[in-house]
Amino acid sequence: MDFWGAVLVLFRRWYVTFPMFLLTLAATYGIYASVPTLYVSNAVLVLTMPTTGGTQPAEPGKRLAQTNPLLNFDWGLNMTATILIQALNTPETTARLGVVPGGEVTYVVSNGNTNPETLATGPFVFIEGKGSTPQEAESVVRRVIAQADVELLERQRWLNAPVSTYIRANEMVRPTVAEAQRTSKLRAAAGAGLLGGMCALASAFATESAAQALRRRRRRHAEEHHATVEQSGEPAAAPDAESGGRLVSRS
Repeated sequence: MDFWGAVLVLFRRWYVTFPMFLLTLAATYGIYASVPTLYVSNAVLVLTMPTTGGTQPAEPGKRLAQTNPLLNFDWGLNMTATILIQALNTPETTARLGVVPGGEVTYVVSNGNTNPETLATGPFVFIEGKGSTPQEAESVVRRVIAQADVELLERQRWLNAPVSTYIRANEMVRPTVAEAQRTSKLRAAAGAGLLGGMCALASAFATESAAQALRRRRRRHAEEHHATVEQSGEPAAAPDAESGGRLVSRS
């Protein structure tokens, strides 16, 4: 069946396609309305060293040269950022922050790269929080930032690092105002619309196929009945004609 033939079938079976179209619209709207809207808030942390660097003078009272922390980046900060990202994404930390698996409030901590093999790309920690309300999304981002400070402090204490060399997590981008993310709603609605359209097409072609099969069956039955009538009617028609002729001749 070509394209125009298919279009003709759809118009011919409008009493099937039109109700299915209305049902698809209703289902699409219902699914779009039922899927909750998620709000997203983001923040970016940058790890920096103290102005005196990552070492402590061996001689008490000796003063070290001071450097701008934003000009003092090395590989150690990249590795620390990677460790911090891994620590913030553990199930224990997630539970500590009050995030339930499968819940509407979630967060993701990364270095801005989706490739897990390239985590150590810079001293940056990207935080993305999601929630059913703007307040929930912004709140979870703030909790993750606070937990990042705790993780950094605890790990440096465990390693007995000098307090004067402690690395800090600075808010390079503060938690943004949460924005509505309707991607999941649109994806669900599009899926429902596509499924409904396919069902409408299938219903129209199924109805057309059933109608054609019924038409062929009726035609076959009519032909069989006509053939039966002809076979049974020919012998009976001859005597009637003869008797009719005799009656005419007698009159």
